[in-house]
Amino acid sequence: MSDINPAGVKLPARPPNCLKCAFFKVTWDTAFPRACEVFSMKCASLPSQEVFRATGANCPSFRLKEGLKD
Repeated sequence: MSDINPAGVKLPARPPNCLKCAFFKVTWDTAFPRACEVFSMKCASLPSQEVFRATGANCPSFRLKEGLKD
């Protein structure tokens, strides 16, 4: 498992907080209340956790929402 994504950017040691991501959305689906626009998925847990389970790497698409601080 590498700490660098294909673009050559060093990834954080832990999964990013989806609640602070510009691509995170809340859905009306009570079974799958969280969604990611980049990966077109809905899930019960945070999308970054699902990405890590599927790929073994942190989400490469995290973008901090405007107006938020790291």
